[in-house]
Amino acid sequence: MGVQYVAWNYEQMGIVATVKLSEPTENIVAWQRFLPSGPVALLPLTDTLSSLVWSVSTAEAKKLLSLSEEEFVDSLNDAFWKIHPKDGMVEAGMRALGQLLEGLSLHSGFTRQLQPSIRGIVEGTRAAFPLGFGHAASYVKPGVALVGDAAHRVHPLAGQGVNLGFGDVTALVRVLADASRNGAVLGDVAYLAKYETSRQRHNVPTMLAIDALHRLYKGTAAPIVLARSLGLQLTNAFPPLKRAIMEHASDHRTS
Repeated sequence: MGVQYVAWNYEQMGIVATVKLSEPTENIVAWQRFLPSGPVALLPLTDTLSSLVWSVSTAEAKKLLSLSEEEFVDSLNDAFWKIHPKDGMVEAGMRALGQLLEGLSLHSGFTRQLQPSIRGIVEGTRAAFPLGFGHAASYVKPGVALVGDAAHRVHPLAGQGVNLGFGDVTALVRVLADASRNGAVLGDVAYLAKYETSRQRHNVPTMLAIDALHRLYKGTAAPIVLARSLGLQLTNAFPPLKRAIMEHASDHRTS
């Protein structure tokens, strides 16, 4: 297509697998834990199965892929359950926020559920892929439109890659329907340009926010940890703000 593609690598790989839970449960909660090496997440599939996405350095990914199933499961449970030393400044800051929110009669969101433990992985499902950022400067040419991963690539930490792709498809179908109703050729660039404009206005800010989150969570200095922890708890304490973020993340509209 001759389209410029902006990209950079994160020097990480995402390990994926279908994992078996230790016991059947009402598996309706997605779990994510941010570690210095990268986030590890479980997405519900059934009462006994979840989908794993574990972001680690390329070297660590190769090591984890070489482990036996039992060793891999032990490492995964350790990633989810290991208690790390807590920084005094961060703990004091979070306690102060909790007291402030309580005084304002706002829910702090400090109540914590326990994540499930893993007993095994489904054979043949463990793999890894490189993580990076990518974005096509233009999504369309006459008769051609890019959607999903062909148009953009994001870190999986926010789980937004598939949502961005679904939004692309929804917007493109609406534009093509308009072209059809108006008797235009489906590949008319004047119509495709409407798709490109609407989706880039949505995708680019979302992608840059995800990239910023990735860089923020790579930091381990106490002030950075405190800032992001306070930000998450404040977001959770203000339902209108949380709702606005969720609505933007799931927005499949063309305008």
